[in-house]
Amino acid sequence: MKITVTYIVSNIDKALTFEWAAELLDKEKLDLSFILLNPGDSALEQHCKRLGVPVWRITYRSKKDLPWAFIRLWWHLLTKRPHIVHCHLFDGYLIGISAAWCAFVCTRIYTRHNATYHRDYYPSMVKFDSMTNQMASVVVATTENVKRILMREEGVPEHKIRTIHYGFELEKFVNPPQYEIDELAAKYGTKEKYPVVGLIARYLDLKGLQYAIPAWLRLRKEYPRAHLILANARGPYGDEVRKMLTSVSETDYTEIPFEKNIYALHHLFDIHVHAPINPEIEAFGQTYVEALASSTPSVFTMSGVAREFIHHERNALVVDFENSEQIYEAMKRFLTDKRLGRKLASQGKQDVQRFGVGRMISKLEALYLE
Repeated sequence: MKITVTYIVSNIDKALTFEWAAELLDKEKLDLSFILLNPGDSALEQHCKRLGVPVWRITYRSKKDLPWAFIRLWWHLLTKRPHIVHCHLFDGYLIGISAAWCAFVCTRIYTRHNATYHRDYYPSMVKFDSMTNQMASVVVATTENVKRILMREEGVPEHKIRTIHYGFELEKFVNPPQYEIDELAAKYGTKEKYPVVGLIARYLDLKGLQYAIPAWLRLRKEYPRAHLILANARGPYGDEVRKMLTSVSETDYTEIPFEKNIYALHHLFDIHVHAPINPEIEAFGQTYVEALASSTPSVFTMSGVAREFIHHERNALVVDFENSEQIYEAMKRFLTDKRLGRKLASQGKQDVQRFGVGRMISKLEALYLE
């Protein structure tokens, strides 16, 4: 008999991790379905339908929809009786784990996609994390950093935690079609620009944009054709970001709220910078892996998954937290020592092989088959 697994995911349009799960999990052993807590249709919903994976949508626009969403989800689980539910993202696990508990689902899993975000920015939400930790059968940590926080800060016993890194289709980052790169260069105005510096981070102060942008502004005084790309450019810190850029023309930087071709986007960058403000705030940091898979010379602070595999002058240049001066110096070093950039990029491409999507899928299957 197949094991029935229901994914409960909230507020997602397109997410490759879930698309890969829908495509690659062993259909001989697992019967997978999705419940999406979304305000409307989504790329993930359409992807599931194309694959023939059962998918249901519960309309969910904001917290005011929570009671009705809980009732609908509880009834669905009570009638369908899956062996396992696996919940993702805050509303998904807040509603999903509690509904599964009330529907007597035996195995209740949730993946913790944040680290200290609630503790540092929304302390009132920590109690909901604690409640979910207690009701869950298993908590999946995406990094050792998240595992440490779950154990140290929230008292989750180690036997209840499984560490499963995100997986990536790494080969797609290596050599995307040149015409796709050229199309994005034309779209985002980088064809005649050098150096192009990429920051892929939501507009949140925890991402360290307030240190990376001044470093780029200083660099631009020496390289007048320098261009800044701000990708995933959305979030509450947006006004502050734009204030920092008032000294340059809008043609000198590009804001990209969402770009689905992340593989080609990385190949626009001469340098990639990711500088979260402390070692614990980043739960994972997918851009660490994506940048190195793309062989982009990178400047990093050591947060999230970087603490597990990034090493200064081996695969990236590592700078101190909240330090614009060091970010600037690291970028200058790459521009004046091209051999260093090639050496670190080559090693980085090797070091990210541990994050292949096949390994993630294998660990998920092993978890479900326990």
